[in-house]
Amino acid sequence: MSSISQAVRKKEEASGTKPLQEVAGGLQQGLPNLDRLIHERIRLGIVSALASGASLSFTELKKLLRTTDGNLSRHAGKLEEAGYIACQKSLRGRKPLSKYSLTDPGRQALERYLDHMEAVIRAARAGEVSRQAAKSRS
Repeated sequence: MSSISQAVRKKEEASGTKPLQEVAGGLQQGLPNLDRLIHERIRLGIVSALASGASLSFTELKKLLRTTDGNLSRHAGKLEEAGYIACQKSLRGRKPLSKYSLTDPGRQALERYLDHMEAVIRAARAGEVSRQAAKSRS
């Protein structure tokens, strides 16, 4: 088992979450799957922006992420379908207002994703240190 998998599994065991599936084959053998739903740039931006606890409007998210209406709508819809974000729709005067917030499952998914990425970074740095140490010995 790779050091990345071990680190992620340790964190999952400590937090009581289920282990992520492992990718089979190639260079990624033994690495846990990333949550592809969150890993996409716009979706990661959405859940990260909402992680502060504040709800944000569609317009605020669009400006923050510098994306188009269609792109934001599509990605927010996917996150909403997965239960990672909630959307409250209302009217302000005659204009529709959509406010988004991060749900508990969304917060947990983001935590798992960040834990995984931290494990990847630690393992990459440890591998680099090991390579440098081996180089200096030769």
